[in-house]
Amino acid sequence: MRIATWNVNSITARLPRLLAWLESTGTDVLCIQETKTTAEGFPAAELRELGYESAVNATGRWNGVALVSRVGLDDVVRGLPGGPDYEGTEEPRAISATCGGVRLWSVYVPNGREVEHDHYAYKLAWFEALKAAVAEDAAGQRPFAVLGDFNVAPTDEDVFDPAVFAGLTHVTPAERAALAALREAGLSDVVPRPLKYDRPYTYWDYRQLAFPKNRGMRIDLVYGNEPFAKAVKDSYVDREERKGKGASDHAPVVVDLEV
Repeated sequence: MRIATWNVNSITARLPRLLAWLESTGTDVLCIQETKTTAEGFPAAELRELGYESAVNATGRWNGVALVSRVGLDDVVRGLPGGPDYEGTEEPRAISATCGGVRLWSVYVPNGREVEHDHYAYKLAWFEALKAAVAEDAAGQRPFAVLGDFNVAPTDEDVFDPAVFAGLTHVTPAERAALAALREAGLSDVVPRPLKYDRPYTYWDYRQLAFPKNRGMRIDLVYGNEPFAKAVKDSYVDREERKGKGASDHAPVVVDLEV
């Protein structure tokens, strides 16, 4: 089974590339983040023509998540059980389903904005709720994983230059501690191999030639439980999909399982 996660940064803008990528890679399940569309505006019909079912949690604007699968899409749960609101709104940042016997979550963790911002506290609270919500599945015997844009680089090696990020979100001790706590629930970091250079970055800013200069970060992660991790045969960042006109600023992370 081939599973992937991809922050598409607007599924409407990325649709031709997305459909071509699914067809060429033979991906069975894709976890999508930052759809930037409503559930009604999600391209379920186009995906259905390729043989994919869709489950969507989206209200428009800048967030939204989805799961698309050609190996089944059962027991769908939209939202993060027990998750915090932000400014009185439950943002569409999580969706989970069972696909081909594997339980999967697609998550778009809050950005945090600035360390002193209310959004940063919201981000840490969101991580706490995520840990509680996945604890049972993480400890179970069924293959299980949380995939998506975590908006945290796990270590200094996961950013091109730690000095550039000093004092900024995505690298703070509290955010990394939240990731560590998630792993302690029974999940491990499935680190992909890079297709170029020595670090598997997954995100490069659009500005200042960040991608050609490989000034990236690894913030799109796959956290799997023991049965999931044992089934992994390969994992890589599809850096090629970050190239060219109309690319997302994130690259897909692909995981091949033997289940």
